[in-house]
Amino acid sequence: MIRDYSIYEMNEKEKFLFYSAGYAAIALVLFLFYHRVVISIIGGLLVVKLRPFYEKHRAAARMEALRNQFKDLLYSLSASVSSGRHMGEALIEADDNLGVLYHDDEPIMQELHHMKRSMLENNESDTILLADFAERSKCEDIDNFVQVYITCRAMGGDLTKIISRTSEILTDKMNIQREIQAITAQKKLEGRLIALMPAAMLLALNLLSPSYIAPLYGTLPGMLIMTGCLGLSAWGVYLMEKISSVEI
Repeated sequence: MIRDYSIYEMNEKEKFLFYSAGYAAIALVLFLFYHRVVISIIGGLLVVKLRPFYEKHRAAARMEALRNQFKDLLYSLSASVSSGRHMGEALIEADDNLGVLYHDDEPIMQELHHMKRSMLENNESDTILLADFAERSKCEDIDNFVQVYITCRAMGGDLTKIISRTSEILTDKMNIQREIQAITAQKKLEGRLIALMPAAMLLALNLLSPSYIAPLYGTLPGMLIMTGCLGLSAWGVYLMEKISSVEI
């Protein structure tokens, strides 16, 4: 069970792969811009500074996966409640239903396994389990659904109708979010391709006409120009990621 979906912690294998690939990539880029082995070796250590950004990206991807999987959970809960089952039974049934779609290591399956075990073995309340899930998920859609359910149960409303209607509204909202993400995904890809162009052009010049750009590597003004180009390229990548990241 994940304690906080907004925080991602890499395991040992992920750390090894991240540091290895990151160090190699940074070292190669620095060598491409400076042609200095010492700078590449030392500069590769900057990968340590990239770890928070990578973990933030992985946490966001995991939260997005959970949000999409929660939509399937809503379908299952709505169908079960409509057939006369209470929420606890619906969650237990959802564990079986969604097991056909997802592997056990998926976030939604881990949560359903935990709820099912807690209700059957420890006799815990479904409201407490759902509230805990909503708090840890850091997802507005999940929190909204849980708050509606808890309020409905406390006030004695028509649980079946309210859950079905809430599920329908949240599902429509998620579908709109996915459409927005599909639209912005192409722009993100275009931005990343543009960000790679300076390095690609520099690599092509090194391979096809090394004498043409030799002054940029052998003189102080050339080194300063390359430093400026590298800095502007990095700043451009940051700005494009910032602009193309849409908060939904």
